[in-house]
Amino acid sequence: MGLFEAAWLGIVQGLTEFLPVSSSGHLVMAETLLGQADANVVFEVSVHAGTLLAILVFYRARIGELIRGLLTSDPAALRDVAKLVVATLPAVVAGLTAKEFFESLFATPQVVGYALLVTGLLLLTIRWTLPRAHAQEPTFPQAFWIGCAQVLAITPGISRSGTTVAVALALGVAPLAATEFSFLMGAAAITGASVLALPDVVDAGAATLLACGIGSVTAALSGLVALRWFVRLIESQRFHVFAYYCVPVGLSFLAYLALR
Repeated sequence: MGLFEAAWLGIVQGLTEFLPVSSSGHLVMAETLLGQADANVVFEVSVHAGTLLAILVFYRARIGELIRGLLTSDPAALRDVAKLVVATLPAVVAGLTAKEFFESLFATPQVVGYALLVTGLLLLTIRWTLPRAHAQEPTFPQAFWIGCAQVLAITPGISRSGTTVAVALALGVAPLAATEFSFLMGAAAITGASVLALPDVVDAGAATLLACGIGSVTAALSGLVALRWFVRLIESQRFHVFAYYCVPVGLSFLAYLALR
């Protein structure tokens, strides 16, 4: 993978990680169009690590609050962290038991086209669930179901942010609270995926690591921009409009694959 391609794919990752259009799906589509059809798991984990940095910077005040609460055994902080742990467990189990299955999905571009259609349908539900979502934090059972939605979003083309926020809203969690919980949960999942990929990183060559570093930096910078935009869309209650992007893009990609 060339350095220009690595930088461009990092930008694609950063912009699409936080918008409900599936960053992994866009990476697969970009790799297919660039002739990089074989999924590079090390690179994909690297650019996800870049977006992890964006989350840490954007939510630094909240993360600092949770860390201080843990150190002082604050009941509210302990409860919030416990909910994040509960929400992360389904993805951990899926990563440990079905790693090869999910990796095979990244090597099948057609999956992305169909999954984007599913994402579009999920986003449309937000038009009806958002006005009724008022809870300022999820309960433990709700945290678990939001975590299950995150497992579904391992599939390339299923938006992690779109799916987890859509499910949280359907369960009654208020928009900004759903957004914060989704991304803090995502930070834990990305950290776990990075740890699991460490053996592959160790075996990667210098050229691969350089490409991964460039992709990670561009993903972090573009991710910060996208994250700020995401929050504004949630506040303006126009989040569902991305359904009108996901559906035509999914159909167009399926058409491209059929005709190439």
